[in-house]
Amino acid sequence: MTNKIRLLIADDHEVVCSGLKTMVAGTDIKVVGEVATGTAAVKFALENEVDVVLMDIRMPDGDGLTALGRIKLDKPDLPVLMLSTFDNPTYVARAVALGACGYVLKGCSRDDLLNSIRSAASGESAWTRDELRRVTGALATPRLTADVEVPLTQRESEVLRQLAYGLTNKEIAQALHISYETVKEHVQHILRKIGVSDRTQAAVWAVRKELV
Repeated sequence: MTNKIRLLIADDHEVVCSGLKTMVAGTDIKVVGEVATGTAAVKFALENEVDVVLMDIRMPDGDGLTALGRIKLDKPDLPVLMLSTFDNPTYVARAVALGACGYVLKGCSRDDLLNSIRSAASGESAWTRDELRRVTGALATPRLTADVEVPLTQRESEVLRQLAYGLTNKEIAQALHISYETVKEHVQHILRKIGVSDRTQAAVWAVRKELV
C-alpha cells in the first residue's frame, strides 16, 4: 500500500469542504486537515505534515493568495493549488506570480480535481496550457523585466491595486466612489503607461512591483 497524499483543504464553505472530501474519498488522497481562513491555513501548513494544500481564494481573515505567499516564504516546496469559483485572469496572474502550482475551478470534474492534486503532489505543475499562456505572455512584457519607473498618479495606483485584487471596473468604481467611465479611462491610461495589453498583464506587473 503506497502512502496516501496528505491534503489540507482551506475553504470557508462547509458544502464545498464536504463535496471535496466526498470526491477524494476512497482514493490515494487523504484529507489531513480542514480550515476556514487564510490565517488558519498558514498555521496548519507550517505546523503539520502536508503534501498538498487546496486553497480557496476568497476567505475571511486572510485571503487565499495572501496565505499562499506566506506559506511559500517558509515552505517554498510545498505545492499549493488555488481553488476558486471565478475564472478570474487576475487571480490566475497573482497565483502564478506567488508560486501556486495550479488553479482549480470549483465546478471542475472529479477526475480533473484528482489529477490536479496528484500532479501537485508529484512536484509537477497542474497549470493548463491556456492559463499559463495567458499569464506568461504577461510575464514576458519588457516593461516587467526592465526596472522602469512608471509615473502612475495616485488615483491610477489605487485603481491598479483594486484591479490586481480581481475587482471589475464596476466594483472599482463603487470602491473608490468614482464613475464607471472614469475607471475605464484610468485603466486605459494604466495599460498604456505600463506597456501591457490587458488587465491580467497589469495585475502581474502590480504583483511583481509588490503593489499588492
